[in-house]
Amino acid sequence: MRNLMILAAVLAGLGTYMAQMADKMSPVPATASASPQKAPAQTVAQASGRSLDIPRDARGHFQTDGRIEGQRVNFMIDTGASLVALNEKSAARFGFRPSRSDYNSTVTTANGTIKAARTRLAMIELGGLVVRDVDAVVLPDEALSENLLGLSFLSKLKRFEYANGKMVLEQ
Repeated sequence: MRNLMILAAVLAGLGTYMAQMADKMSPVPATASASPQKAPAQTVAQASGRSLDIPRDARGHFQTDGRIEGQRVNFMIDTGASLVALNEKSAARFGFRPSRSDYNSTVTTANGTIKAARTRLAMIELGGLVVRDVDAVVLPDEALSENLLGLSFLSKLKRFEYANGKMVLEQ
């Protein structure tokens, strides 16, 4: 439990630091409000494909709702995660309940190594973006409080980038 608390503190500090660095890299428009609010993710149609702009939340993270097997799942975009990572509670909503013997993969996190259950998701939908056949892992709820949208999803997009205070995903 102590290690989890240390991990949470490190991640919160890192998130705050990264948000401050991002603010320094991009100018804030004069019309921006003084208090940050969580804005809904918006899908923007483009001639070359579909694009999703995800604003930073109050913590400086990029949160968005998606769907797996028709079930709503909240994700935090994590460009440092190799795979999509789900907690057990979220995975159970779309019918994946790994047994203890399924936790046979070892993943390295900021808090050290942990056992994970590998799976493959048929489809993840985010706004108007649809990505099929996505590698993922399920971690115990106590090891993962937020679902992470990692590179196994992001790398199947045309591009993803941080621009003008938003995470831009394009298919």
